[in-house]
Amino acid sequence: MSREYPDRPWVGIGVVAFDGAPGEERVLLVRRGKPPREGMWSLPGGAQHVGERAEAAARRELFEETGIEVGGLELAAVFDSISHDEAGAVRWHYTIIDYCGRWTAGEARPGDDVAAVAWALPEELPTYDLTPDALRVIAESRERLKRA
Repeated sequence: MSREYPDRPWVGIGVVAFDGAPGEERVLLVRRGKPPREGMWSLPGGAQHVGERAEAAARRELFEETGIEVGGLELAAVFDSISHDEAGAVRWHYTIIDYCGRWTAGEARPGDDVAAVAWALPEELPTYDLTPDALRVIAESRERLKRA
């Protein structure tokens, strides 16, 4: 089945990875190298494989796209990303499950379908033109990890 004009939603798994001291934590961002968000900055992640557990998919996608690993993961958010074409048909539909965690190993580098990676401080986030959902998930993840 094609991801474009699907007959059902695809499950996307993402990771909000942080590095640094609380209050000055940087978050890892990726610039997409392929559609549907080619050229746009977002959180690392991708499609879950059949038979793969969600947390395992999160760790795999994070490593494939950025070369880093995180410690314990917390569920951060679940939301839908739906894009329509000019005629109103659903062109893309992902149900996204995002986890959050702290960097433990690896040097961030672009891999898989990623064109670039960046560690961004909170005050730098507006320069990356992230979606409202991504900004919300980053903020909620930061708070969640403070309490963990």
